[in-house]
Amino acid sequence: MPVLSRREFFAVSGAAVATVSAPGLTFGAGEPAKFKLGLVTYNVPATWDLPTILKVCQEVGIAAVECRTTHKHGVEPSLTAEQRTAVKKQFADSGVVFWSCGTVCEFHAADPAVVKKNIEDCKQFIGLVRDLGGKGIKVRPNGVPKGADPQKTFEQIGTALDECGRAAADAGVEIWVEVHGPVTQVPKNMRAIMDACPSKAVGVNWNSNPTDVENKSVKAAFELLKDRIVACHINDLENDAKGTYPYHELFGLLKGIGYDRYTMCEVGKTYPVAEGTEYLKKYKELWAKLISG
Repeated sequence: MPVLSRREFFAVSGAAVATVSAPGLTFGAGEPAKFKLGLVTYNVPATWDLPTILKVCQEVGIAAVECRTTHKHGVEPSLTAEQRTAVKKQFADSGVVFWSCGTVCEFHAADPAVVKKNIEDCKQFIGLVRDLGGKGIKVRPNGVPKGADPQKTFEQIGTALDECGRAAADAGVEIWVEVHGPVTQVPKNMRAIMDACPSKAVGVNWNSNPTDVENKSVKAAFELLKDRIVACHINDLENDAKGTYPYHELFGLLKGIGYDRYTMCEVGKTYPVAEGTEYLKKYKELWAKLISG
């Protein structure tokens, strides 16, 4: 089974990311970290419209946005060509990167018709991200159906992902598989899913799950998936100080593989605009401390 080459995966996107990157923060022995802070609209700004999201990102200094489906921003496949052009311009004018769409497309269902529908939905998002100049489409597994054989389910998910990956490659974008769902979020099981998907346009979206942690470290889980990590979600950064999730270690591991994209804030609580702006300012301060060592 072909293994995803990070060199191949980043060849197209690296130059584009570099054009929007701010100067790197230092990490450890003074070497610059190449990744920046982004924001998923799940769930801090879930009730904010797109102009508000972009304004807050400018104020806080957040570099990129992943538009999670169903939220008020309205960035959905239903947009007309004219509307897509307008959204693309809003991002360009703001200086904030439209990075990705966060979908709920999932491919574990026992019913083949449900799997097919999710594949077709994913292809709709592929077209949207292409038109908006973004890079990725976040999808997910969401467990194993009751009574199903786990390994066969992993292979089924991988096969569906491969079809989505071929469509994404044709459009010049990528599929990012969130480490998600009961059973499927276990790193060794996500590895099995990815081993069943040869497409080089499909990679792993690290999701900062409790199941990553073993003996207060995520290193073993990271090693299983590092050759296919192309996106990253982070949540409550205070978990580092609490000893429940080692973000400082994670950031060091990302630096070690040359990760040069974004760590995307994905926090479960929704905030009013003023309160959310202050929350994100404090979040960025803590992120900067963790990343700088």
